[in-house]
Amino acid sequence: VVPIVFALMLNEVNRNGFKRTVQTVVYLPYFLSWVVLGGIFLDMLSPSSGIINQIITALGGKSIFFLGDNRYFKPTLIVTDIWKNFGYGAIVYLAAILGIDTDLYEAAQIDGANRWKQVWHVTLPGMRMIIVLMMVLSLGNVLNAGFDQIFNLYSKAVYESGDILDTFVYRLGLIDAQYGPATAVGLFKSIISTMFISVSYWLAYRFADYRIF
Repeated sequence: VVPIVFALMLNEVNRNGFKRTVQTVVYLPYFLSWVVLGGIFLDMLSPSSGIINQIITALGGKSIFFLGDNRYFKPTLIVTDIWKNFGYGAIVYLAAILGIDTDLYEAAQIDGANRWKQVWHVTLPGMRMIIVLMMVLSLGNVLNAGFDQIFNLYSKAVYESGDILDTFVYRLGLIDAQYGPATAVGLFKSIISTMFISVSYWLAYRFADYRIF
């Protein structure tokens, strides 16, 4: 949702210089490794010296251990993942918007449609196939959940809310040397991912008339 909304908003910007600057700023985090970003977030979210908690305490709040409290760790993962990836993900949707026939916007204007109605009735329908395609491709990775991100941010204190299949397999196979169970879990994950891809492709064909082949 975030890349789609960002692409729609950026498409409404008329100043090319400002538009290119914003694109560069939001694309940059995608090209940074989670090893680098992990260190940055550890410093920023530190309960004692992090800039985020300094702002919270300056406003009269209490310091929050974002990366060490199960209540806050999962929302922190979601926000940081969106911040890193939404700019790059918006490239595909911006390309889809540029491919929409401009005559459709002119016809909508003649019919009295304002900018919001043009987005709702012209832009979004024109992006429908790309949105379906990205959904199909992303469902196959739904069980991955970002090993690099979680491995660089989590600790034993947040295993309850932050542990995923990939980190579990890592500890099970490489640390505890239980190769059989680790292989079984990895195979199970691959089978479920294949099922997700098959179901999502069928839904795309059934409801959006989308076909890959």
